[in-house]
Amino acid sequence: MCGFSGYLSTKQFEHQGLLNKMGLAIEHRGPDASGIWFDVTDGIGFCHRRLSIIDLSEAGSQPMLSYTGRYVIVFNGEVYNFLDIKKELEITGRGNWRGHSDTEIILAGFEVWGFEETLKRMLGMFAIALWDRENKELFLARDRMGEKPLYYGWQGQTFMFGSELKALRQHPEFRKEICMEALGQFFKYGCTTSGISIYKGIKKLKPGTFCKISLSDKDVKHFTYWDLDKCIHTNQPENNSIVENINQLEYLLTDAVSKQMIADVPLGAFLSGGVDSSVIVALMQKKSNKAIKTFSVGFNEKGFDEAVYAKEVARHLGTDHTEMYVSAEEAQSVIPLLAGIYDEPFADSSQIPTYLVSKFAKTKVTVALSGDAGDELFAGYGKYLSVNNTWRVLSKVPKGFRKEFGKFLVSKSVSKWDSFYMGIGAVMPAKYMLTDFGTKMHKFASMLNVSSQSELHEGFTAHWDINEILTTPAINNIYNLEELKNISFIEKMMLLDAKTYLPDDILVKVDRAAMANSLETRIPLLDHRIVEFALNLPLNLKIREGKGKWILREVLYRHVPKALIERPKMGFCIPLDIWLRGPLKEWATDILSPANLDKHGFLNKQIIYQRLEEHISGRKNWQNELWDVLMFQSWYDKYH
Repeated sequence: MCGFSGYLSTKQFEHQGLLNKMGLAIEHRGPDASGIWFDVTDGIGFCHRRLSIIDLSEAGSQPMLSYTGRYVIVFNGEVYNFLDIKKELEITGRGNWRGHSDTEIILAGFEVWGFEETLKRMLGMFAIALWDRENKELFLARDRMGEKPLYYGWQGQTFMFGSELKALRQHPEFRKEICMEALGQFFKYGCTTSGISIYKGIKKLKPGTFCKISLSDKDVKHFTYWDLDKCIHTNQPENNSIVENINQLEYLLTDAVSKQMIADVPLGAFLSGGVDSSVIVALMQKKSNKAIKTFSVGFNEKGFDEAVYAKEVARHLGTDHTEMYVSAEEAQSVIPLLAGIYDEPFADSSQIPTYLVSKFAKTKVTVALSGDAGDELFAGYGKYLSVNNTWRVLSKVPKGFRKEFGKFLVSKSVSKWDSFYMGIGAVMPAKYMLTDFGTKMHKFASMLNVSSQSELHEGFTAHWDINEILTTPAINNIYNLEELKNISFIEKMMLLDAKTYLPDDILVKVDRAAMANSLETRIPLLDHRIVEFALNLPLNLKIREGKGKWILREVLYRHVPKALIERPKMGFCIPLDIWLRGPLKEWATDILSPANLDKHGFLNKQIIYQRLEEHISGRKNWQNELWDVLMFQSWYDKYH
C-alpha cells in the first residue's frame, strides 16, 4: 500500500523539487520511504511514497525499473496472487529476482505478456502508472472494483496523475476550476462518481479499466479489461445444489482471506459484530495459529453502539480483541480534518468512525482486513426489498390519492411521528422496530408521486434535489435501471450500487480514512472471483424470509452461533442528527453563515437556512442534507 503521483509534459520544470513536493503531499500514504524518477528529455516524472508491507528491503523500493530497463513503474496496492504469477514467469525463463515484492513480479509480467494480459492475471487491489521508455507511452490502470484511487487529466500542457488530489495541487499547472456536474452529483449522492472529479479537467479512472497516453497527440485512449456487467449470469451456479453453493462460497472466501493475510508486518481486522466482518474474522482465525487482533469502535449514545456485539463474536472466536468507546468530543475533533483527508467534498458521515477505528488499529497493526462489500454483493441493504415492495403497492394506487396521502404524512412533524411510533413499540416485537421512524415517513411522502421504479429508487438514494440547492443548473441524471435487461429490479439496484456507491462512497471512505493513518486495508469480499460468483447466484440464495445475505449467513453460521448475529441491522453511523441540534450547532451555524456561503455563490442560502432551522427545532431530520452542505463548505474554505 502506497501512494504515487507524476506528470507528462511538454513544459520544463525543476523536476527534483516539484516531484519531492508532490510526494510530500501524500506522505501519509507511505511514511516508510520515498523515491522519484524523471526523464528530462521525455518530460516524464514519477514520485512514490512507500508503506512497506511486502519485502521491506530496498529491493521493493519504487519507482522501479524493469529488468531490461524498458519500463518504469509506480504502484499502489497489493497483488495477492503474485507468487502464482512468479511461478508462471519462471516457466518462461524469467528468474534472478532482486527481491520478493509483488511490484517486481508484475513489472516482469508487463515485459513478458504485455500490459493488458498481465492486468487480467492480477488478483488484487491496485492503481498503476507505467512508462514505456521505448514507445514513449504512459499507461494508467485501476483494479477491477475500484479499491485504489487514481486521478488523472490534462491541465494546460501537462498530463498529471496521482493517488490523491493533494499531490496534483502541488503542480504549477493545476487549475482549481469547479466542475458543476460533479458538484451536482455530490449534492445528490454525497460523493462524486468515477469518471469525473470536483475539478474540471481532472477525472477518476473507472474501475476495471486502463488508459494509454502519449505527448504526440494528447489523446487519452481508454480500454476495459474487466466488465462488471458482463459477469452477470454468465456461469450459472444455480445448477449446483444449495449446499454446493454454500461450500463454494466458503472455499472462495477462505482462499481470498488466506491470500490477503500474507504480510511482512503485523495484521488484524475490523470487527463490528455484523455478518460481513464476522465471517471474515472467523475465517482469518481458522487459518491462524494465534489469536487474530480485532478492533471495534462504539458510541455511548443509545442505538449507535455495535461494539458490544463485536465483543461477543470476538469472545466466541477467541480473537485478541480491543474496543474503544468514543465520546462525542473525540468524534467531533475529527471534523476539522475531514476536508484534508478526503480532498474532494465527501459527505458519508460514517467517515468519522472509520477514521477513528483506523487510527485505533494502527497503534497495533499495519494491515487490517475489512468486511465491506457484502451488502452490495449479497443484497444486504434494506432498500432493495423496500423499493421493490413499495413499488408493487404504489403502482396499483392512483397518483391523485398518493399525492393527498403524502400531504397528510408531512403535516405531522418528525418528532410527532417518532412519538406515535414509540407508542406502537410498546406492543411490537423489538426485531421489527425501525430507527428514525419520523424521518422515514417524511422520506416516503416525498416519493409518492414517482412514475417508475427507477424514480422510486432515486428517491430512496438521493439527498438533495439539485435544482433546489444549486443556483446554477447542473446535470441531473437519473440512473435508468429499466435499461438493464434480463435481471430482476433488485439485482439491477445491487449492480448499480456495485458500480457507483461501492467504489465512489464506501471504498473512498475506507481508503482515505485508513491511509490518513498509514494503515493498509484489504477487502476479501472484493476478490473478483467472489464478485463473479455472487453475480451469478440466483436471488433466492441472497434474500430469504425478508432478509438479505442468506448464503453469506449460512457460511458464517458454520463458525459463529446464529444467536450472536441475528439482530436488526444498525450500520456504521454516528448520532449526527443529535449532534447538529446540540454540540455541533454553533459550528454548523458558523460554517453556514452568509459570509461563507457568499464566497462562491453556488448554493441556495434560503433553503439551507430553512432546513437548518427545521432540523435544530426538531420538526424534521435533515442531517444528511445539512452534512452535505457542511462538508462542501468545509472543503471549499480549505482549498479555495
